[in-house]
Amino acid sequence: MDWLYIVEIVLAGLGSGSLLSLTGVAFVLIYKATKVVNLAVGEMLMMGAYFFLGFVSISFLPLWAAIVLAILAGGLLGGVVERLLIRPMLGESPISVFMVTVGLGSVLVGVVQLFWGSDQHTLPAFLPSRPVFLGPAVVAPKIAVSFVIASILIAFFLVIFRYWRGGVALRATATDQGAAYSCGINVPRVFSFAWIAAGMAAAAAGILIGSIGGLSPVMGVFGLSVLVAVIVGGLDSVLGALIAGLVIGVVEAVVGAQFGGEYKLMVTFSILVVMLMIRPYGLFGTTEIERL
Repeated sequence: MDWLYIVEIVLAGLGSGSLLSLTGVAFVLIYKATKVVNLAVGEMLMMGAYFFLGFVSISFLPLWAAIVLAILAGGLLGGVVERLLIRPMLGESPISVFMVTVGLGSVLVGVVQLFWGSDQHTLPAFLPSRPVFLGPAVVAPKIAVSFVIASILIAFFLVIFRYWRGGVALRATATDQGAAYSCGINVPRVFSFAWIAAGMAAAAAGILIGSIGGLSPVMGVFGLSVLVAVIVGGLDSVLGALIAGLVIGVVEAVVGAQFGGEYKLMVTFSILVVMLMIRPYGLFGTTEIERL
């Protein structure tokens, strides 16, 4: 096999993997703060992309303003979901909260079909179209730019949660909610903050994914690969989400190039099954296991 072809496939996989990692960060933020397994992360991602489409097509805003508003709308969606659906479920069994997120995903798909229909849409072009050259290797411009943007956003979130006061409160809440209460941390506010930040991250990822492959109500299926990545990396590990997202992205790119796109999810979920059998808490997750 041509080594240059392999390099280009791996680079494309890293590009798509960075979007998995960005969405995986959104998933981990929610789980670390609230212990909620949010199966609707793919649909929240989808809503962010449709928010962008709505702001562009209805308000005739500049593209940069529409992007900012769509990300803010994604954060607002996360905050509303936490306040209206998740917070009233505090103290309920994990499977009950889990099923609420399953229902939320279906509701969001229904909202999209109600306002935008079930046809595929194309986002206005805001990414460069000239090929990117890394030595002799050629990378699709949208993939390369998406990788850079996703990397910057992930670094931004990491810095925020490492050094900002709200990030410290989030980590304290994730470690021990009772101790966080005793230290004066407003834990419910931390819950809201985690959902808002996760909604913004998912919306940003959705805009990038939508700009590459277009929009449709089924684009939330991307969340399935995200779920695999965070389980492989560890549900409560941001580092695990980053690494596993890149690995899953490369694996899917190689499998898609060699055997066809229909085999990507099959291989992805095979990895998930193997990981659950040998290391159910993931590569970097804590050993505490909660069965649903």
